[in-house]
Amino acid sequence: MALGQQFVAAFAAILSCLLFAGRCNAQATLLAAETSPPVMTGSTFGPVLDEGRADKTLSIDPQAQTTSPAPSTATNEDGHWHVAAVPYLWFPGMHGTIGALGHNVSVHVGATDILSHFRFGLAGITEFRRNHLVAPVDFMWVRLGEDKALPFPNVGAQSADIKMAELILTPEIGYRLINHEKYKIDAVTGFRYWHLAQSADFSPQTIDNFSISQNWVAPLVGARVQTALSPKVALNVFGDVGGWGAGSQLEYQVVGLLGYRLNPKWLLQVGYRYLDVNYRSGSTLMDIAMPGIMFGATIKLK
Repeated sequence: MALGQQFVAAFAAILSCLLFAGRCNAQATLLAAETSPPVMTGSTFGPVLDEGRADKTLSIDPQAQTTSPAPSTATNEDGHWHVAAVPYLWFPGMHGTIGALGHNVSVHVGATDILSHFRFGLAGITEFRRNHLVAPVDFMWVRLGEDKALPFPNVGAQSADIKMAELILTPEIGYRLINHEKYKIDAVTGFRYWHLAQSADFSPQTIDNFSISQNWVAPLVGARVQTALSPKVALNVFGDVGGWGAGSQLEYQVVGLLGYRLNPKWLLQVGYRYLDVNYRSGSTLMDIAMPGIMFGATIKLK
């Protein structure tokens, strides 16, 4: 990248920092734009607990001529595919360090500040299950924007229209180690794909507008525990860890969700997610933690 392009990229990154409520404590004056912090990202939200009780049938002993309930496995191991959809919302804050070209900036942004720049987004999980096989796929896409951002001094522009987009795709596959009526434990593996994009249009155009993007893939391993506290209340706890220098240096998340079952097909959930990512590529650094409240609903489709 030519020196002029590096300057534009660094300048745009500082604009992005200013966009988020001016809470960046600059430790230097240059920062690559491709290090714009991710916002509202995620991985597996967690499936609804299985119904927990299989329908009981009556069997008749022709010898004794008495009726008795047939044994109930309560595991839904029927050989069929089961599908659940999980639309959700996540409202994270953000804190950590981003940097490039040997210069770092400290970032501290609240959930309300991020929400004030929200433009559009979609988030949801589709989970497939057959017997002990589980396969959740998490998708999230978010757009942020600010059309009256203040440029850095001494460049001539009076305002900037900044747009940011983030796409997270997390497909996983796993095995249900324990499939008990009241609790279930899954081991999963997969990867998390990150796509970050940013553009800036300056007014008046004293420097060139720009549009850049950055992508990486990080392998993951994780576990999920589902517990039925009562016929109506379910607790889901899960997490994953990955990266190890392949994609990101390290990233992990921990999630806890409490659910209330409205009926056999609907479960409402509320909880808390903590996601941490440490990405380094050359002189680029993004070491960010994102804690926040989650809301969702699990809908059994099949």
